[in-house]
Amino acid sequence: MRAYPATFYQDLDRTARPSARVVVPLLMRWIRPRAVVDVGCGDGSWLAEFAAAGAEHVHGLDGDWVREDQLKIPRASFQRCALDQSISVARRFDLAVSLEVAEHLPQARAAGLVRDLAQLAPVVLFSAAIPEQGGLNHVNEQWPDWWAELFAREGLQAVDALRWRLWNEADVTWWYKQNMLLYATPAALEQNPELAAARASSPTGVARLVHPHKYAEALRSGRPSLRRWLKMAPAALRDSFGGGR
Repeated sequence: MRAYPATFYQDLDRTARPSARVVVPLLMRWIRPRAVVDVGCGDGSWLAEFAAAGAEHVHGLDGDWVREDQLKIPRASFQRCALDQSISVARRFDLAVSLEVAEHLPQARAAGLVRDLAQLAPVVLFSAAIPEQGGLNHVNEQWPDWWAELFAREGLQAVDALRWRLWNEADVTWWYKQNMLLYATPAALEQNPELAAARASSPTGVARLVHPHKYAEALRSGRPSLRRWLKMAPAALRDSFGGGR
């Protein structure tokens, strides 16, 4: 088993846990999930917040790298699995979560991962690194509309209701604010009127966004400029920035 250093888990305490404390109450209001599964759960920080907020059953899946002594959920709630292979869980959930995980898996696995998530729950909380975001072992960085198309093939509609509400939340880490969307079946939207209302009050489509914190980091580190991101963005977005000149 490949263990991460203690600093990795300390980083989760500074990024995942504070973010979850802001986001989970919103989701509990919109969806009221009783059972939540997290694909690529890490130490279970997000699931711990769902449990604290009233979820009756939480289930985390991740690989051999996770240290059991660092889990924030009961050991019985954690299942080891290879995320680059088809996922099998013997039940269905109200909400599936997969945050900043998909970019670590080969592109050939992307459609299968989305299919697995859609089979696990009618609502999915999902985020994945955008092109040039950078990070350890990122092998498939894609814009969110690329993922939205895969979810649409599985019958789940994009609900871009979180990014706009969280954009200036100081306690939410920038990659969640930049990348996090919900996907839901039509039946789930009908059964969760507050989620449907959040979708109706949000912009249509799935915009390609770069959070200012990431852009500032890119400038400091000499990574790609705004011009390169704009070249990969839709024409309408480029025009709003003066053509990216």
